Amino acid sequence: MHRVNKKMESIESEQIEVTESEPFLGPLDIVLLVILIAAAAWWLLKNKKSNNESNSARSYSIQPTTVNTMTMAENSFIKKLKASGRSLVVFYGSQTGTAEEFAGRLAKEGMRYQLKGMVADPEECDMEELLNLKTIDNSLAVFCLATYGEGDPTDNAMEFYEWIKNGDVDLTGLNYAVFGLGNKTYEHYNKVAIYVDKRLEELGATRVFECGLGDDDANIEDDFITWKDRFWPVVCDYFGIESTGEDILVRQYRLLEQPDVTPDRIYCGEVARLHSLQNQRPPFDAKNPYLAPIRINRELHKGGGRSCMHVEFDIEGSKMRYEAGDHLAMYAVNDSSLVERLGELCKADLDQVFSLINTDTESSKKHPFPCPTTYRTALTHYLEITAIPRTHILKELAEYCSDEKDKEFLRFLSSTTAEGKAKYQSWVQDATRNIVHILEDTPSCRPPIDHVCEILPRLQPRYYSISSSSKLYPQTVHITAVLVKYETATGRVNKGVATNFLAAQRPEGDPLPRVPIFIRKSQFRLPTKPEIPIIMIGPGTGLAPFRGFIQERDNCRREGQNVGDTILYFGCRKKAEDFLYEEELNEFVNKGSLQLRVAFSREQEKKVYVTHLLQEDSDKVWDVIGEKKGHVYICGDAKNMALDVRNILLNVIQTKGNLSESEAQQYLKKMEAQKRYSADVWS
Repeated sequence: MHRVNKKMESIESEQIEVTESEPFLGPLDIVLLVILIAAAAWWLLKNKKSNNESNSARSYSIQPTTVNTMTMAENSFIKKLKASGRSLVVFYGSQTGTAEEFAGRLAKEGMRYQLKGMVADPEECDMEELLNLKTIDNSLAVFCLATYGEGDPTDNAMEFYEWIKNGDVDLTGLNYAVFGLGNKTYEHYNKVAIYVDKRLEELGATRVFECGLGDDDANIEDDFITWKDRFWPVVCDYFGIESTGEDILVRQYRLLEQPDVTPDRIYCGEVARLHSLQNQRPPFDAKNPYLAPIRINRELHKGGGRSCMHVEFDIEGSKMRYEAGDHLAMYAVNDSSLVERLGELCKADLDQVFSLINTDTESSKKHPFPCPTTYRTALTHYLEITAIPRTHILKELAEYCSDEKDKEFLRFLSSTTAEGKAKYQSWVQDATRNIVHILEDTPSCRPPIDHVCEILPRLQPRYYSISSSSKLYPQTVHITAVLVKYETATGRVNKGVATNFLAAQRPEGDPLPRVPIFIRKSQFRLPTKPEIPIIMIGPGTGLAPFRGFIQERDNCRREGQNVGDTILYFGCRKKAEDFLYEEELNEFVNKGSLQLRVAFSREQEKKVYVTHLLQEDSDKVWDVIGEKKGHVYICGDAKNMALDVRNILLNVIQTKGNLSESEAQQYLKKMEAQKRYSADVWS
């Protein structure tokens, strides 16, 4: 083909020269030209037919282009394992960073057991290569998988989950183990890990060790340590290998100080792309948030000493779209006084420019956060400095204690003994000590600031249920957030990162304060037909998504559509203090768009909650969910309220529907499957 084109180009150039010297082509020239064109056409058709036959013989296999080959090479964890002499790969499905952290710890510990490990993000890997992992001696795949939402895989594990769920591959020869991260207050506790563990076995893989289940409602750190301390001896036994001895603390990143980097190459809080917050361009998502102006930030509580904010973000021109029930994610920053204090304790120059570079050259993660940057920026924008440090952090901090007592104490806290675990629970978790508090209370511990930046987890976006309808507010997104601020057992005052950051963003002048946000889609959705009745149960800020639902259904009614019963069960402490959106809700009631049931828990001697009102209204509840096939929505506290509501609904289904206990359970499960029972809860 290439040669024919060159020949054609030559003919055309010759033709131009002839045209310039002679006014007309001769008969012989025309004949020759026609013959050459015909020959070229015949060659092309013959070649195309040959290619088609060749493709048919290959069963439609497509040969990768140069670009695809490069992508495959980058995504090939098998090639990376072989190139670096490793046999352990630890995949993570992580939404908040904990599963990724656990995966890193397992891969690092593999060195003690002659299993050099690598951490891998399934989203960035060709997971079909699991079929070829058996070609590596003593190979093992471990999956640290969090369950998110209503029993869903995390965003980065979604594709892998769908692949093993719907595929029918033969994974014979694959050795694997699974550790799950969940929360027992949620109904679908560790659903993803349990399913993956079972499904891998069904596909022929060999389970080397039992599935571990971590409970974030209790002490997930303890669950993980307990599991891995039993996991390693079984792995050694399975592969016939032995531990090399004591755990050696090895830095994962090396420090590179960069005082000469020009300011325009330094990250100042961007999530991924340099200057993305200055040069905004859609589409906006988790790696490219939109810097949204705050138009309104007003107080909703009327008294009582607590604070709840109604915040409106302007998204005009961003091309971002949302629906009632979706979530707004916000990137907050840490308190500047806490950042300064941590700098003091580590004797650091916070304005020093630096990079942390992964010592594992095969890793796709070159830096723990965007680099180069300053220590001030890293501690402000990229690191969770208010989080409760896990035991592996304390173990690494212990090495920087000049006083032997401090060193032994931190080692004791990070130990796996029953006494050490109990002390960690009381001294760290119950007292909610963050890294600043720990360094203040172990005065001889003075770690270098770069190591602190390495071991602290990444600062995660905070998610809020959107409390508006895009049908009424297409250019703004509303959220409802309670200010988190409390005194700890040590007498310190701890503040929630995001809500205290938000509280300071007051739109009182020009320019308006701006905050990086993005929209996360949800399955929490209104019925497609507005005539279907709904029951919403949302005490406190659980009201947030229902404000959007009510606005949307009121809009449908005003447009002349037939709208079913819209019933809200809301609870707060006192009407005069924390009755959120009281005037708005009463207006919807007066217009006939809403039936409102409110429980004021502290306005009488005996506390009354939304669950009490639900029990009183069992006939009405059954009419909606049983007779009219309506929808039920729950938003708020997962640990107590959501569980109590579920039990009440089961009782209503059983008694009013004349069903047995098991039949009532099946009825509720069917409602869930049909998206007629939905929960947006947190613990």
